[in-house]
Amino acid sequence: MNSRFAPSPTGYLHIGGARTALFAWAWAKNQQGKFILRIEDTDLARSSKASVAAILEGMSWLGLDYDEGPYFQTEHFERYKTVISQLLNSGKAYYCECSEKRLQELRDGLMAKGEKAKYDGHCRHKNLSSGVVRFQNPAAGNVVFTDLVKGKISVNNEELDDLIIARTDGSPTYNLTVVVDDFDMKIDVVIRGDDHINNTPKQINLYQALGWKLPDFAHLPMILGADGSRLSKRHGAVSVMAYREAGFLPEALLNYLARLGWSHGDKELFSTAEIIELFELKNVNKAPASFDADKLLWLNQHYIQTAPAQHLLDELAWHLQKNQIEITNEIDIFKVIESLRKRSKTLVEMAFGLKMFYQDFTTFDENLGKKHFKNKAPLELLLAKLMVLEAWTAAEIKAIIEKVAEELSVGFGKVGQPFRLALSGDGNAGSIDLVAELLGKDKVLKRLQMALEF
Repeated sequence: MNSRFAPSPTGYLHIGGARTALFAWAWAKNQQGKFILRIEDTDLARSSKASVAAILEGMSWLGLDYDEGPYFQTEHFERYKTVISQLLNSGKAYYCECSEKRLQELRDGLMAKGEKAKYDGHCRHKNLSSGVVRFQNPAAGNVVFTDLVKGKISVNNEELDDLIIARTDGSPTYNLTVVVDDFDMKIDVVIRGDDHINNTPKQINLYQALGWKLPDFAHLPMILGADGSRLSKRHGAVSVMAYREAGFLPEALLNYLARLGWSHGDKELFSTAEIIELFELKNVNKAPASFDADKLLWLNQHYIQTAPAQHLLDELAWHLQKNQIEITNEIDIFKVIESLRKRSKTLVEMAFGLKMFYQDFTTFDENLGKKHFKNKAPLELLLAKLMVLEAWTAAEIKAIIEKVAEELSVGFGKVGQPFRLALSGDGNAGSIDLVAELLGKDKVLKRLQMALEF
């Protein structure tokens, strides 16, 4: 049982496309079938290699592996020409030489009368030998099919156009190529966004004209922003790789996309294996799904807290390189990751937290310095006591902070806050005793000295 994902390489892999790919992938895996990737690149003016690379990168990052492909439609033009010739020779397609001016006047006239703008069959019986090629749509009857998400759909053939299946230069159009490819690739279920649902009756008529077995169809509802309008750039990141840049883990985004319009009881957390095992098209919601950025962030935080440290390090690599943070053996990176898990909602936050361990700084936040460093006594006493501390552990360091506070008759915060700023440079640090232990004695003493000189 085969499914496919067939993006056009005219931009990045967006959230809607990624969810379509995920559902098609999960269905094929669930059915022990093949998941096929096809690049629909017949729009030569808008297609680009950069977009193909962006799509492949997004799918690879999400872990959506394909069994066949990527296939490119531009490599199959001879096959499309053969099918177009077959339709012409059987009288099920014809050449049309109507000018754009005539077609526009026809559209304007029909719309002025409140009728649907569609071609009037002017060239249908002219037996022309050049021009665009139109498919001769049946004049009567209904196209009826049961969509695996939407249910039964019926469209009268009188509402459908004699659609163009080849341009004047002989290049095929979308509705022709998609039918040929889905048939040739033995696609059992066409899973795609419901923006394609108007094309389905036209494609069904093409299948029937060619005498080919129909696949099933499953049209996924659109994704809406929080304001109820279609998800777009103004709602935030819509590119899959923009979510990596924002510090999201692929499994968090995959889990979120799985729940975006699909459910399995009240279950919220799904491993990749569980998505495959439990996915059924009948559980896809008919209504549009709303994108909830807060819920995605909650999921991301959950996965950061539970993922293996090595996996977090692998995913952090991109962020570390971007921020020019070089991990050294001087400080155990896995201990640092463990210390940052609970306070990091994104990998961007975690990478920021890593900075103070692997990047030295030369100054302190000006305003915080004026606030926390105006009294030198806590820092001087801390430096003196930490200098002679032999057992460099978080517990011993915490005991010294408490002792300094006691000797100066001040609260823990009056010592802890300047110490925190001294260690981090900007006041952003977790548990200061643990941070100090991980930084090591030399770095801590140097930073305390630098704070006193500030």
